[in-house]
Amino acid sequence: MENFGFYLVMTNPKVGYVECAKAAVKAGVKIIQLRMKHCPREEIVAMARQVRAVTHGTETLFIVNDDPSIAAEVGADGVHVGQDDMSVAEVRAKYPSLKIVGLSTHNPDQARAAIPQKPDYIGCGPVWATPTKDIPDPTLGVETAVAMAKSVPFPAVCIGGIDFERLPELLKAGATNYSVVRAVCASDDPYAAILKLKEIEKDFC
Repeated sequence: MENFGFYLVMTNPKVGYVECAKAAVKAGVKIIQLRMKHCPREEIVAMARQVRAVTHGTETLFIVNDDPSIAAEVGADGVHVGQDDMSVAEVRAKYPSLKIVGLSTHNPDQARAAIPQKPDYIGCGPVWATPTKDIPDPTLGVETAVAMAKSVPFPAVCIGGIDFERLPELLKAGATNYSVVRAVCASDDPYAAILKLKEIEKDFC
């Protein structure tokens, strides 16, 4: 898997998941993830099918958060698992149709432990404090998050509290891939928000 730059995590987007996904595809986002915490399984499946329909046939990869069974059921490109979810090896063994398995890491030890697991990418975060998690992990700061990302032999995406004002600091420190939630999901115009982020990214390419 190659570096992908901007990675959109969709959590309660103001315009709705489908419209947010359409904006991401239109803007050329390489990866979008559906994250619907605390929702009934059938509700997640129904929404995942709609988002899959938006991304189908495009260059935008579709990832489902946490649940590989849902990802496989809806024909997603992959799943993103946490430290307490099914292991990368288990996911690959049980759900061979999933081409991508991402793994969250929250400190340098977890990043190192991910190397023998060979996920397709890892998440490094939270870089800054974020309200999107019920029980947030300790913040890493830019230096540690970027060091973690550079310590692994596969792509790594920095996540947590990244917005328009903070993104330049992260990219200047050497981050290649970054994930945003609220800066896009809280916007009335997610397409414009994504383009603004990608414009910032261009200055550091």
